Amino acid sequence: MLPNLENKLPYDGELTVYKQFYDNIEADRLLVCLTEQLAWQEERLFIFGRWCKIPRLMCWYGDAEAVYKYSGVLHQPLAWLPELQAIRMQMQQVCQCSFNSVLGNLYRDGQDSMGCHADNEPELGNNPVIASLSFGAERLFRLQHNQSKQKIDVLLEHGDLLVMSGTIQHHWKHALPKTKKIKMPRVNLTFRQINLI
Repeated sequence: MLPNLENKLPYDGELTVYKQFYDNIEADRLLVCLTEQLAWQEERLFIFGRWCKIPRLMCWYGDAEAVYKYSGVLHQPLAWLPELQAIRMQMQQVCQCSFNSVLGNLYRDGQDSMGCHADNEPELGNNPVIASLSFGAERLFRLQHNQSKQKIDVLLEHGDLLVMSGTIQHHWKHALPKTKKIKMPRVNLTFRQINLI
């Protein structure tokens, strides 16, 4: 049986949140495992015409062909770890689609963030399904509609699963804003299907 789920998007795409997809005990275990085992690294991206150090740690895992380029950086996937493979199987079952890669983000505290963007790179396809898992500190996930400028805030807590699908990447941008309130780390995994183009 799936945990409590909520449809958060009123129009132009689909956004579903499964509250406590992993219960606290399993989420605690995964937080420790992912924090310790994943190959976290600091990266620089080409944004608005210049190279910038991004405010979080990152890693990229996947099938050998799942090469991903965004913001001027080519990401070659690291080989799947057993724990990531197990989570991927669960995500594929819930979302009823295949994922050949996962982007990991480690937000060390509330000063680490993600700027406003859409996951609309050509390699992701026209209407990608993206499964996003949260472990650790609760953080605000903010969406803004491209035309109406309506904002929707979703509080993502320890063990929550958020799934973006349909036309959401065409009409909405999303971000993880900075906050001074959060002092603890958060691990986020976003499972994707990278297509050869």
